[in-house]
Amino acid sequence: MTPILLTSDDPRGILLFAPGAGGDPSRYERLLRAAADAGFIVAAPAHHLTEIFSDDVVRERVSALGAPLAEIGREDLPVVAAGHSLGGCAALCLAGARPRNRRGEAFEVPSEPRVSRVIVLAPAAGWFAGPDTLDEVAAPVTAFVGSEDTVTPPESAEVLHPAPAGLDLRRYEGVGHFDFMSPLPSNKVPTPGLDHDAFQDRFTAEFVAALG
Repeated sequence: MTPILLTSDDPRGILLFAPGAGGDPSRYERLLRAAADAGFIVAAPAHHLTEIFSDDVVRERVSALGAPLAEIGREDLPVVAAGHSLGGCAALCLAGARPRNRRGEAFEVPSEPRVSRVIVLAPAAGWFAGPDTLDEVAAPVTAFVGSEDTVTPPESAEVLHPAPAGLDLRRYEGVGHFDFMSPLPSNKVPTPGLDHDAFQDRFTAEFVAALG
């Protein structure tokens, strides 16, 4: 797996995108290329698959998400932090959220004041169920969730409502956790009854529109 960096001739913004626990940004190629076509510099880190969600793992994912900004520069451009599942947690943290682990203990993660918008897909939001976790998130948050998601159930994103700049929660009927990926991993198939290509057309267009 390798990181993705897509450039634009006349960029209007920067998209930092964090993959899910599988760590492979190529699973979001359709989405990332659409963002680049819309005028965004796109940077997506790569990671090894993790099944351990320790404080250190979360911290490393957040650090990796923000790291490309040093190379990209362009402080004149707005920055969008986005991610899927565990990557959604990383995006929220980069925007200033203060996560709590399963023991209810807050732990420190990096943040980036340049983040002006957050977009999360089927976010792993359990880290933000505690008090005050979202108080420092100044950016508006858009969350896309699927009704058939059994990994991060759509109701779990409700904990993001206290985000100070507001939460735009969008629910897709008949969509599961992995349907947000395109191409899908070789060991996954679309949720039964879902036209994955048609869903991706709609979702990608709405994601790009949410970039601002």
